[in-house]
Amino acid sequence: MAKKRLIRLLVTLVPALAFAALVAWWLGAPPSSRPASSASSTGAAPASGGGGQIVPGVAVGGPFTLVDQSGKTVTEKSYAGSWRLMFFGYTFCPDICPTELQVMAQAMDQLGAEGDKVQPIFISVDPGRDTPQQLSDYVAQFHPRLVGLTGTAAQVSAATRAWRVYAAKVAGDDPENYLMDHSTYVYLMDPDNRLATIFARGTTAEDMVKGIREAMAKGAAGK
Repeated sequence: MAKKRLIRLLVTLVPALAFAALVAWWLGAPPSSRPASSASSTGAAPASGGGGQIVPGVAVGGPFTLVDQSGKTVTEKSYAGSWRLMFFGYTFCPDICPTELQVMAQAMDQLGAEGDKVQPIFISVDPGRDTPQQLSDYVAQFHPRLVGLTGTAAQVSAATRAWRVYAAKVAGDDPENYLMDHSTYVYLMDPDNRLATIFARGTTAEDMVKGIREAMAKGAAGK
């Protein structure tokens, strides 16, 4: 049994670590050496539901079906036409999640009128505890436009796989009070649900605003 658990952990963790290493390289590389997204480098249309690549061979994003904080079922099409600033975490997170959501909220405020084009989204990786009501109370603490999404375990798992998000329950004795280990990137998706850029943990609100504006300008120039 222990061997099987180790194999399952490696199957889940290795792709996530590989993606993290690729993203870390991309974020640290000079702009001239960064590969373009699949849409811009090949000219090909994205797969159904969107998605894109920051590094060759690593697709990020796609279709999803989840439930928002009001209990309404939503899909990627619910936000069509808007830029999406997305973060995966959970409401019981003691530090990283509230910190990143606060940065997202500050970035939204600093964008001013441009912020109307951006939909901030918080997707729970802890569907067992993060009910729509729990999310409603939580996201209201950060920004009035922040949307919280949850769903069944299968729905959440499908979304985390599409965005290459690592998430796993930290082993403990208490089945109700536990921590979740998860990746901490903020994803910017364009109005066609294609990946525009990724912000690493620790990005300031000012740098996030700069990145969003650069992506918007690039998107406008490409039309």
